[in-house]
Amino acid sequence: MSNDRSDRNGDEGPVFSAEQAMQGEIILRTRTRRIIFIAGLVGIVILIAVIRFAVR
Repeated sequence: MSNDRSDRNGDEGPVFSAEQAMQGEIILRTRTRRIIFIAGLVGIVILIAVIRFAVR
């Protein structure tokens, strides 16, 4: 095993530094994707509110 970074299956994928791995960007290029993303966020908030209301 000459390469310490390869995983146990032998697949060698890209290796990212810690700084590169921390960088994240959400790209919502179309209006439909933006609507779906915002609807998902709103859905999570509504789900939490319903669960909290049901527990009481």
